[in-house]
Amino acid sequence: MKFPLQKLKQAGEEPLVFEDDVDIRELETMNNDIRRIEPVHVKGQATTRGNDITIMFSIKGEMVLPCARTLVDVTYPFHIDVVEVFNLSPYYTVEDDSEVHPVNGEVLDLTPYIRENVQLEIPTRVYSNDDEAHEAAVQEGKGWQVVTEEPEEKKVDPRMAKLQSLLNEEENE
Repeated sequence: MKFPLQKLKQAGEEPLVFEDDVDIRELETMNNDIRRIEPVHVKGQATTRGNDITIMFSIKGEMVLPCARTLVDVTYPFHIDVVEVFNLSPYYTVEDDSEVHPVNGEVLDLTPYIRENVQLEIPTRVYSNDDEAHEAAVQEGKGWQVVTEEPEEKKVDPRMAKLQSLLNEEENE
């Protein structure tokens, strides 16, 4: 999602309203848990005051993540409200804790900021509500299998078998 700076400057005091679907599927190939993400819907407005551009927008979409228990696909809907501030001045220097981003060139590209905010929205764990998914979870693989604890039968130590037989006789009498 790119905005020519000339168009932003021409808007003047009136906010420039925008709405579009943005493809950020490159997040699927990065080292994160996103298995699939459809294009996200971005809607917002950009306001210019002097050299500062304030862009308020919302990102709405769905991503598919693995369940923390069963690793089945879980659809995770999200809605993010974002405010980003940019500075057009060529003399602006970035401070360490500054939330103002410098703009280089004649085009303001919002796509990296959309990707960054979606990445920040990825939860640490999601769980599937589907009971069938828990039952269909993988029970074994190459070199491993799920083992459940079953109560063991009472086994008598062979060295104590004679004593056990005496106890059994006393109980029967």
